[in-house]
Amino acid sequence: MNLHFLGTGDAVGTPKIGCTCENCTFAQEHGIQRLRTSLLIETEGEHLLIDTSPDLRQQLLCAGSPHIDAVIWTHGHYDHYSGFGEFYRIQEPPPVYAADETLSYCAPLFGFLSFQKHRIQPYTPCSLLGLSVTLFPVNHPPVPSFGLRIDSPEGSIAYTGDTRADIPERSKELLSGVDLLVLDAIVPPEIRLTKHMNYEEASGMAREAGPRGFRFVHLSHLIPWILPCLAQDGESIRFP
Repeated sequence: MNLHFLGTGDAVGTPKIGCTCENCTFAQEHGIQRLRTSLLIETEGEHLLIDTSPDLRQQLLCAGSPHIDAVIWTHGHYDHYSGFGEFYRIQEPPPVYAADETLSYCAPLFGFLSFQKHRIQPYTPCSLLGLSVTLFPVNHPPVPSFGLRIDSPEGSIAYTGDTRADIPERSKELLSGVDLLVLDAIVPPEIRLTKHMNYEEASGMAREAGPRGFRFVHLSHLIPWILPCLAQDGESIRFP
């Protein structure tokens, strides 16, 4: 099982359009960027895509144009699902798995595509491409938002999706003891938000969960490039 970070940015990406801050200027000068956050899991020659970002076309081209066998949507914010339309005339649109609230909101926006829709019950493991996938609620008001845990004989991954730090205890348990924990950390420690974790809060959640390793994603242009444990676009991690 391999994990590929297709994108690690927030809803507007880095560099931000029209921004001349230090981080955006550095990105422009060095030809680097953070596309909107999306993860690709490769297992036994099949590919599971977690969220379909607005940058999906570019992301899949950079990843070698893999055939996508299944998609999971974590919640109904445009930077996490709107790229699904990129499958138009590219491949048979893959089946989508999501919580009922997410699927009911997002799926009707793609009426020009015919694809299978599978509703996942939170906290109930389901088998997907030979992996055990468990969806769990997090806290990203005002929309229902979900993290997920993936277990296989080769390793385990947990991903929070967009969230604040105060998630249900039952959900916290599913973050514990995994091989890799992927958390959203949208802003630096000195900034506090009501819908997201900052870098400090995400670091605290990682320490509490005790994974073997962790990476931060969903990073805004306010996050310096040099902070520890930031995932990078194009980075891959192999399990075991």
